[in-house]
Amino acid sequence: MAGEDLYKVVVNSISANIAILDEQGIIVETNDAWRAYARSNGMPASYDSVGVNYLSVCQVASAEEDTEAGRVAEGIRRVMRGEIKKFFMQYPCHSPEERRWYAVRVVPYRDAQAHRVIVTHENITPIMAAQEELERKEAELRRQAERLEETNIALKVLLRQREEDRRHIEATVLANVERLVLPYVERLLQVNLSEKQRTLAEIIDNNIREITAPFLKSLSSLAVKLTPQEIEVAGMVRNGRSSKEIADMLNLSVAGVDFHRKSLRRKLGLTHSAQNLRSYLLSLE
Repeated sequence: MAGEDLYKVVVNSISANIAILDEQGIIVETNDAWRAYARSNGMPASYDSVGVNYLSVCQVASAEEDTEAGRVAEGIRRVMRGEIKKFFMQYPCHSPEERRWYAVRVVPYRDAQAHRVIVTHENITPIMAAQEELERKEAELRRQAERLEETNIALKVLLRQREEDRRHIEATVLANVERLVLPYVERLLQVNLSEKQRTLAEIIDNNIREITAPFLKSLSSLAVKLTPQEIEVAGMVRNGRSSKEIADMLNLSVAGVDFHRKSLRRKLGLTHSAQNLRSYLLSLE
């Protein structure tokens, strides 16, 4: 097979639309794909575009606000002048029936005797459609992430409000019990009761204090060994009782209460700290 025939076979086997332009921009040769595209757009079967000034066609399209055509024409001129080695651009070419994209590439014709350029138009619709679909999915993922973030923020606000409500309810219940119940239980324990009555009153007193002192769970988790008396003193210190009040309620001396206070500070690691014992006990909740 002669070299010229081999060249035509190779060019015609390429799926891209190929046209060769001379130094004036006139089409001197096209391949089968170029001619098939022309026929699919209503041109006669024998039409091959040879002799058409491609730059003029681009200029007319550019005058009709086809900015892509103007850019292609300028790219061809720059390759012809040797300002750039090649020109490449992607552009849409949609029809009423379908959306299409093409990539145009302009390179110099490899022949020292002829100042020509090769223009190829390749259909990249599948690639662009896949890219659009990917961008659509990425945008949807971003929207979902934003919605999840908004939901997460709302849940955090709701949980924080719920925690604040819980603390408020606990504080209210505790204050009411300490103000309306415990003083009368303490008075009851100070009167003459039978052994059975005193036992029941003490059980009531202990249970009420257990219910209103959830911080004791935190005390037990500290892996410290508090005596029952120290736990009682800790609960009263937390409730703001003075050493004298604690001494009166537990039938201890003030010095005895102070001893328990010092023991609590030591076991809780506050011996060398300026932190207030009551503040620390309140923080255990």
